[in-house]
Amino acid sequence: MHTVFWILIFLGTYCFMEFMAWFTHKYVMHGFLWTLHKDHHKKDHDSWFERNDAFFIFYAVVSIAFFLLWKYTSFWAGLPIGIGIFAYGLSYFIVHDIFIHQRFKLFRNANNWYAKGVRRAHKMHHKHLDKEDGECFGMLIVPFKYFKK
Repeated sequence: MHTVFWILIFLGTYCFMEFMAWFTHKYVMHGFLWTLHKDHHKKDHDSWFERNDAFFIFYAVVSIAFFLLWKYTSFWAGLPIGIGIFAYGLSYFIVHDIFIHQRFKLFRNANNWYAKGVRRAHKMHHKHLDKEDGECFGMLIVPFKYFKK
């Protein structure tokens, strides 16, 4: 039974992180921490790194905190929560930074319906260069309209 709970907590955390990514992107990145995110909406960068990368560091620290809770307390759910946050962060990095923004030249030829929909949704998000009037703040789950031709 313990394994079932572990898997459910991991999957629940992974899915909850999509909501957290959407919420953080819409209300924090395009809100009071726009100063960290705005360089991500510029077409040209001074550096390979962006101030926007600070958000990855924040979620890495949260994930590590759950690993430490598991290791040094009796909070056994810290492990599946920490791994769930890490797994979502890895998925986000692969989809957003590698696949969409091509920070590493991989997955350039992915052309299935899901890949096209995610690319379209993100392109519409980046169409807005200011913090207001944005759309499509999620990453892995995007509105159905972006999957239509």
